[in-house]
Order: sequence, then structure tokens, then C-alpha cells
Amino acid sequence: MYKKIEEYALNAWPALQTLVHDGWLLRFADGYTKRSNSVNAIYNMEEDQLMQKISQCEALYHKAGLDAVFKITPFVPGSLDRTLEARGYKVCDPSSVMILEDLNAAAEPKLTNVEFSASLTPQWTDIFAALNGGLSDRHQVAMQKMLSQTVLKTGYFTLYQGSVPVACGLGVIEDNFVGLFDIITSVEQRNRGYGEQLILNILKWAKENGAEQGYLQVVQDNKPANRLYDKLGYRHIYSYWYRSKNLL
Repeated sequence: MYKKIEEYALNAWPALQTLVHDGWLLRFADGYTKRSNSVNAIYNMEEDQLMQKISQCEALYHKAGLDAVFKITPFVPGSLDRTLEARGYKVCDPSSVMILEDLNAAAEPKLTNVEFSASLTPQWTDIFAALNGGLSDRHQVAMQKMLSQTVLKTGYFTLYQGSVPVACGLGVIEDNFVGLFDIITSVEQRNRGYGEQLILNILKWAKENGAEQGYLQVVQDNKPANRLYDKLGYRHIYSYWYRSKNLL
């Protein structure tokens, strides 16, 4: 099941282009997020010709004007991580994948001043960029293209305190799972429960649309987020990290 969660996450956060290279997925999105600009070697765990395949990946990312980044999960060739380390690749963003096994256990949200859209809107994009501290024009265009092309049921949420947006994020449903992405709270409004209320609104929507379980990905050193997800009942199922020669 865990590999299926990895597939859900890949589908929910698309790239602008994906190349299939001998069972490895090479994802490109103009440099916006490592998720969408990395090698995911999840469909061929053979150890043969690793050095050659790594070199081929490096050449393709170089042609795209990007650093080669490899995502290391439990589903990649066992020696890939060691081989990349020997080539000078450093570990980036150790992260956890967590699941919520029963959405019915989630509480009803207490704050419901939420704006919802079933598709990406300029307003949500602007709010996300502002809460995130700003995005470059290049990355904002890439994000809009990526998220606009999905065929999965998606909900974009913004939580307001009065007329002020204090948190936003999105949920993506595939089969009976909902994934949480881009959950962010205004720096000035943190530690007030807004992130929790935003998530509870997303989970309520997901239940109403047939989801029964949830998953998310979170950087391990994001202590406040990890505490929140623990509180909501999510549990760790596996870890992953990226390898890059340049720490991004």
C-alpha cells in the first residue's frame, strides 16, 4: 500500500513534463519544487548500470537548465543513495509520509469562514504566494500550469479571520485517499489553531466527496507541522529525502 501512496502523491502534484527512462520517472517543472523537478526511480529497482543512468539523468536536467535531484524512497534501487553520495550528492529535506487511517475520526471544524474553489483561481494563487513570502514570476507561472492541468478532484481552500486570509491549502482526492498539499498559515497568525481548522475543513470536504483515508508529506524538521499532524491522528509510514549536489 505504501508504494500506492507514493503514486497518489506523484499524481496529485504533477510536473509539466515527465520522461519515463527505464522505469525511472524524470519530472520537470521549470524548477518549481523538488517534488516536480526530480528523478523518481520507483519502477525499476535493478542495480545494473546505475552510474550510466545517473549520468543520463544529469545530462537531461542540465539540458533543461536544472540541477539533477533524486528522490530517495524505500522503493528505489538499494544502492542508489550510496552511489549518489559517492558522486558528491548531499541530502536535502528529509521528510515523512504520514497517513490518517479513518477520516471519520477527524473532528468537525469550529471555524468555517472558508472560501472554496474546485479549480485554481488567481485569488488563491495570490494568497498562497503572499502567505509563502512571495514566489518569483517564473515559479508562479509554473505552479499555475502544474495545478491547472490535473484531472483529479481538487479543492482549494482559504481560511479567513474576518476579511483577512490567515491560512490556505489544497486537498487532492484519488480513489478513497485525500492528500494535503501547500498547507500554510500567515506568519503573523501562527499558533492560533488556524492551520488545524483549515485542515479540518479540507478533511470534511474530502469525506463528503468519498474519501475515507488521508496522507501528507512533511519535512521532518518542521516541528510545529509535525506536532499538528500528530494531534490530528496522522502517523508516520515511511521517510524519504532528496539528493542534490547543490543544496536547494
